[in-house]
Amino acid sequence: MTGTATAPTPVLANARVIALTHYAGRALLESVLARHGATFHQSVALRVVVVAGGSIGRDELVADVVGSLKADESLVHDVIGELTAAELLEADPAQASRLRLTDAGRELYEHSAAETAPISARLYADIPAEDLAVTGRVLALITERANAALAGA
Repeated sequence: MTGTATAPTPVLANARVIALTHYAGRALLESVLARHGATFHQSVALRVVVVAGGSIGRDELVADVVGSLKADESLVHDVIGELTAAELLEADPAQASRLRLTDAGRELYEHSAAETAPISARLYADIPAEDLAVTGRVLALITERANAALAGA
């Protein structure tokens, strides 16, 4: 008896597929962060400071993390408190309204980034650059629309 092969049903991008992708990647990151005693929210805040050059205004940090996580300001202030209590961030002595990375904060960021880099490389391996470019454009458009909807809510 001869059977006919059927083509697999294509997976279309939708909210569930995007959420599952996010949470799978986040779980991998959180497993690395847990070994360092850090949380996902803390890593987001630390990354903002790193990208800003190691020092950033407190209000700017709060606004960036609120925008990234879609979280309440109170949560972000708590995260900043955790990071300062753990001596990963500190007040910038040159300007009290700014926060800066401590050596320990930079070390945590660099070690966790180094540990997650090979994981990311495996996740994205063999995906054609054209596919990644299309995916990036589509996800950026969806994010833009969701942010606009939130702003209008």
